[in-house]
Amino acid sequence: MFLVTGGTGNVGRQVVARLAAAGHDVRAAVRDPSRANLPAGVTAVTADLADPATLRPHLEGVRAVFLIWPSADPAVTGVLAPALADVLASAGSPRVVYLSAASAEADPNSFWAVVERALRERDLPGTMLRPTGFATNTLGWADAIRAEGVVRWPYGAAARSLIHEDDIAAVAVEAMTGDEHDRRTYVLTGPETITQAEQVRLIGAAIGRDVRWEDIPAEAVRPMLVEAFGDADFAEMALAGWAAMVEKPEQVTDVVETVLGRPARTFAQWAADHAADFA
Repeated sequence: MFLVTGGTGNVGRQVVARLAAAGHDVRAAVRDPSRANLPAGVTAVTADLADPATLRPHLEGVRAVFLIWPSADPAVTGVLAPALADVLASAGSPRVVYLSAASAEADPNSFWAVVERALRERDLPGTMLRPTGFATNTLGWADAIRAEGVVRWPYGAAARSLIHEDDIAAVAVEAMTGDEHDRRTYVLTGPETITQAEQVRLIGAAIGRDVRWEDIPAEAVRPMLVEAFGDADFAEMALAGWAAMVEKPEQVTDVVETVLGRPARTFAQWAADHAADFA
């Protein structure tokens, strides 16, 4: 039995689908099972990581847990993550595959790093997945692309190694089901760096339209980011990250290919897979 938190999200849904397709028994922990729309044979269970004890009844017989953390607040995480780790330890210490972030290494005070420490301090078996940028984040441009064919955003020259969400899920499933990934930390990336302006061009190619990038000042989007993230510091961190990637492109690793035996999918492939979301 495998338990997937965040089972209806971009990555979690793919993890659920892959495990179910491989014939595994899967529980998907969601807040509202009636709206989960999960694959046949998958059991939706009610749990909310804001109250880690709600996960306890669903851990019986579970070999591995895919963990997506719901809060970006380090202070809240500093309380809840140790409580969750205690729940997992008391349930027999199933393997935990945690969807962290590449920035956990550079920022030990980030919520991603706080969760990693909580899991390690309980000596829970498992794997830390540290992806760089998610290609799905570019879905935030979909309305602008549909309406005008123009994306107005800062730092068009910022070069990112965006990763396909299903590549993350594929590595997660390998880590959940294979012993060789235990106690490992994997930095997951796409196979190349692509500037934000080039990402927009590739989305246009996927939908058969001429879509262009228009650079605007960072100050123009700061209020929008604060509202979206619900945290001014997180918004500033995002802007600083894009600015840094103008001069120093995001790292590229071969971890996806090493684990899966095939190359990570390119951004052009991701755009083709998601063309309907932009059309």
